[in-house]
Amino acid sequence: MAKITVVNHLTLDGVMQAPGRADEDPRGGFAHGGWAAPYTDDVMGRRLSAGISGGPLLLGRRTYEQFHEYWPKQTDSPYSEALDNAQKYVASTTLTEPLPWQNSTLLSGDVPDAVAALKAEADADIVVMGSGELIRSLMPHDLIDEWLLLIYPLVLGEGGRLFSPDRPLGTLRLLDSVTTSTGVVIVTYSS
Repeated sequence: MAKITVVNHLTLDGVMQAPGRADEDPRGGFAHGGWAAPYTDDVMGRRLSAGISGGPLLLGRRTYEQFHEYWPKQTDSPYSEALDNAQKYVASTTLTEPLPWQNSTLLSGDVPDAVAALKAEADADIVVMGSGELIRSLMPHDLIDEWLLLIYPLVLGEGGRLFSPDRPLGTLRLLDSVTTSTGVVIVTYSS
């Protein structure tokens, strides 16, 4: 059985919305897009590369569309080729096949059931990036095994958060932590 690992960027107050670009996700009038860019360093690059490791990706519709719009055009980035070549599983009730990005498969039916089946059948561990709504739909079903969280020394006070206020109490076990030269704490927890 494959392991599912969530990889996400969070501010200290738990915001995960639009870390990459100013125009990435302006929903709700969010005007702080691109907040993670000033904190990038080599430590982060190495840890993210190791955490993503070439297995399949599990993405929600919005993240899939954002990634497809951006990454194939970044010809000077080592992440572009890896993301192009990765098998991508997409949870969506609005998209239809064929999906536009190579190596993409639409999950059908009930998302937690489809992800549980994927987890049982996959040959390699699965990584979820972004995809807050998808993650929140998987948590009540205990489908997430690990969390690789990059926690930035930044408080935004607004924006979409990873954990919703109605999330039941849960405990995680720390597996690893490292601090980057820019003050980002990268933690790995097991569920």
